[in-house]
Amino acid sequence: MDTYEKNAPSRRAIVGGAGIALAASAGQAGAQSPPPAAAPLQDPTSKYPKPPYKKQSQPWPGLANKMDPKPDHGETSYKGSGRLAGRRALITGGDSGMGRAAAIAFAREGADVVINYLPAEQSDADEVIALMKAAGRNALAIPGDLRDEAFCQKLVADAVQGLGGLDIVVSNAGRQQAHDSILDISTEQFDWTMKTNIYAPFWIIKAALPHLQPGSAIIATTSEQAYDPTPDLYDYAQTKAATMNFVKSLAKQLGPKGIRVNGVAPGPIWTPLQVSGGASMQKLENFGSMTPLGRPGQPAELAGIYVQLASSEGSYATGQVYGAAGGSGQP
Repeated sequence: MDTYEKNAPSRRAIVGGAGIALAASAGQAGAQSPPPAAAPLQDPTSKYPKPPYKKQSQPWPGLANKMDPKPDHGETSYKGSGRLAGRRALITGGDSGMGRAAAIAFAREGADVVINYLPAEQSDADEVIALMKAAGRNALAIPGDLRDEAFCQKLVADAVQGLGGLDIVVSNAGRQQAHDSILDISTEQFDWTMKTNIYAPFWIIKAALPHLQPGSAIIATTSEQAYDPTPDLYDYAQTKAATMNFVKSLAKQLGPKGIRVNGVAPGPIWTPLQVSGGASMQKLENFGSMTPLGRPGQPAELAGIYVQLASSEGSYATGQVYGAAGGSGQP
């Protein structure tokens, strides 16, 4: 045996030493980067204010910033993680309700966003635009009435020009007015609801399709009213059933093109729809109390659903309707 062989460490010693070194290194790394503490559990029954709510009324279309309590759209709570980085989205009804929650979430997930709303909702829209710009995103506001086909076409064209393209369309804007009887609904009122809730998505999607590439997403806001209508929302419920149906039909049509179409079906959610004629005063005071959670939902509680359906992580979901109704509902 030569001198080197006598003094050379054994293979077992080398491997053992390396293992000890690796273990020490791992221990040091672990000490430097401890796992994050688990977020505390939150009881969903007490997370937000419960009814009874104070009596309040606003002229249509209502403003979130004048509601009591004010709805939570995720202004301070939603934290993004880059799930929609580089995406370009158009959201109708983006000033309040689920549209506002989606707009805030999309921007914080890295998307550039155009929101549409009625001119009377400008003060709410200004708040949303400021929040999206604070997230470092391109945020554009395009007010206008969706009952006008020419405006819907221009809305899409302006969104495409302003964002440099379009990847996500969220058809969320809706009109809801409560009536005790069908006899109380005029033809003008019926037409207003149909044009806003059914015609507008038809016009907008038609205009947007030539700009949507494979991987794009269309998301529609339907409602629990689509499958379990209340007697005082005769016309509104019909439009939401139509919305749920077009999601399933259009998904089959656009699936081969790589464009996904899905819907979100909220239950009772605290939005300006309720205080601007969408609910009777008696119903408003106890709004959401009939759900198993004992309260209405807040728009922020649905934001993650819109993000999931818009992101590539939901790439196998199309023709689906995702519910969020506090324990009631069917989807």
